Amino acid sequence: MASQTSQEGNTFTTYPDPLIIPPLQVHKQTFIILHGRGSDASTFAPPLLNTQVSKMHTFQSSFPNARFVFPTASKRRAQIFNRSVINQWFDHWSLQTPDERTELQIEGLRETSRYIHTLLRGAIEDVGAENVVLGGLSQGCAASLIALLTWNGEPIAAAFGMCGWLPFRMQMEEIAGSGSLDDGDGAENDLFESDGEAGVQDLPTQGTTFLLEELELPAKAPSLSFQQTPLFLGHGVEDEKVAVGLGQEAVSCLKHLGASVEWRKYEGLGHWYSGAMLCDLVDTLTRWTTWEQN
Repeated sequence: MASQTSQEGNTFTTYPDPLIIPPLQVHKQTFIILHGRGSDASTFAPPLLNTQVSKMHTFQSSFPNARFVFPTASKRRAQIFNRSVINQWFDHWSLQTPDERTELQIEGLRETSRYIHTLLRGAIEDVGAENVVLGGLSQGCAASLIALLTWNGEPIAAAFGMCGWLPFRMQMEEIAGSGSLDDGDGAENDLFESDGEAGVQDLPTQGTTFLLEELELPAKAPSLSFQQTPLFLGHGVEDEKVAVGLGQEAVSCLKHLGASVEWRKYEGLGHWYSGAMLCDLVDTLTRWTTWEQN
């Protein structure tokens, strides 16, 4: 799979070739999993796949028919780190104040969503949408959630996120909860009141339409296929980088948008995954799918 380059104005962004781990047995499923900010596929993949989830199995061996695709984020300047160039799916400001300077997120989320959609289309062509799973850790979780919400293809089998958050959560939840958005002066604006057609959209559609328009992703109307994709979100209670409250807020917003979310918190866990979290993920995916492992 060749590296991909996208153009935004005069800026060119290149995504390196993803790390592809072949299945242990016949290829029947594909997992696409995104690393966190500042990491890369080759650093992130091995410890995740080798984590023991039971006496008999690692995370990888729990799905012997799965190909694991680990993309690497492009190099971008991080404003909060004095514009240092790091691997990140999108730029963002402090997670202590996640609703500040949201404009920093737009370009990266737009480019990354398009890139992940390309990977999803390739995986679906190989094994069918019912056999594709999308997930991520930390910023990779955030990016994968946005890619899922803006995906207009067939519903995939499942999605998951670990120790993450949801960009533009506040705006989408305000719209999906009431159909209006506070403009910052205490006044609420009906974003769709001047559009006769959009005025009849249900609230989850309005919330998702806001996201598509904010990211300038062309779509006649959101497909809401994510509503048919079950989602597992796990978070460490002691997470020092992405507060567990941000995960809980993401769950609330996603439910307002019509997503089916299973939420788990892990006592004593910081900003990472654990064997217990991955064990729960394996059990949940097994419950949600009808995959035969052989």
